[in-house]
Amino acid sequence: MAADDRRNQPARQPYLASRLQGLGTTVFAEMSALAERTGSINLGQGFPDRDGPAEIAEAAIEAIRRGRNQYPPGPGILELRQAISAHQKRFYGLDFDADTEVLVTAGATEAITAAIIALCETGDEVVVFEPFYDSYAAAAAMAGAQLKAVPLEPPGWTFDPDRLASAVGPRTRLILLNSPHNPTGKVFGPAELEILAGVCRERDLVAVTDEVYEHLTFAGRHVPLCSLPGMADRTITISSAGKTFAFTGWKVGWACGPSPLVAAVRTVKQFLTYVNGAPFQPAVATGLGLRDEYFESAAATLRDGRDRLCSGLERAGFTVYWPQATYFVITDVAGLGWSDGTAFCRDLPERCGVVAVPAAAFYLDSRWPRSLVRFAFCKQPDVLDEAVRRLESLGQ
Repeated sequence: MAADDRRNQPARQPYLASRLQGLGTTVFAEMSALAERTGSINLGQGFPDRDGPAEIAEAAIEAIRRGRNQYPPGPGILELRQAISAHQKRFYGLDFDADTEVLVTAGATEAITAAIIALCETGDEVVVFEPFYDSYAAAAAMAGAQLKAVPLEPPGWTFDPDRLASAVGPRTRLILLNSPHNPTGKVFGPAELEILAGVCRERDLVAVTDEVYEHLTFAGRHVPLCSLPGMADRTITISSAGKTFAFTGWKVGWACGPSPLVAAVRTVKQFLTYVNGAPFQPAVATGLGLRDEYFESAAATLRDGRDRLCSGLERAGFTVYWPQATYFVITDVAGLGWSDGTAFCRDLPERCGVVAVPAAAFYLDSRWPRSLVRFAFCKQPDVLDEAVRRLESLGQ
């Protein structure tokens, strides 16, 4: 291992189980702390700097006032489960029984973690596309499973079907798909989804899909993997309210799928948080019932933020891989003279008062393209403009 690889490895923690060694503090916590310490603009962690719709907030306040503050039912309140079922039918034509095929969770992260723990035996393998959201590695480690990564190659973040097929082995239990994809902003297209579905059908695999950015697309159309032929009975579909409605701190998510798979996830979920967010659950039900105009305007607002930041980054000398969706954009800092994105991000707050996240956080090991850096554009226009102004000073 090269010296810089060792420097980027978390220190061994003496009391932490061996299967969890190397996880350490998330890079998001590290960079957010750096932003606070230096007074920098935080374009690292993906949270909006404005609240979502007032009617959703008011619904939560009303629920608190009406005393909906005790434990909700284990699967989630019926009102929300029905709203999730109606949402899936309204936007995708999917039918899920609110009583047996919908589970409310403490955000999408818990749903993903519970699904992997529930479905994997020790030593099983989970196929993911790399780069990937960092909690996936932690979820696999908690399950005693191993991640097998299939690379997405810039600039289009495409994958090689042969590499996908070769990643599937005798211990592969499931494929974990994130689309729209964090951190690249890729929306997997119909042909790519069919390749994935074909592998699942041929190798008898379960699919777990992370679709939290489903409504925040700017190019391409989000298609749930479970809607493809032969996938409904083998897919757990996961999403959440936080990203869609800009209430990321509420942590209300859900998992939908055939009742045997949902029952397996529920078995684990009940021993993680048991239940969560009692007054927020009816509020999220209100949000899921908003008119189409809200969902369209939310995507349009983010698209404007993307355009504003990406154009500014290009002017500042970054190579920019324009995203099709999500809160984020991946850039390459090699053109600015940096070969190591982690070093760049640690230096950036002191140099110009902006925080970003190194793409190293989204790769398994040192094979990542080292000069890649992720920025978040889910911020107010004036914040993005000021960040661009500061970043433009890098070339001066």
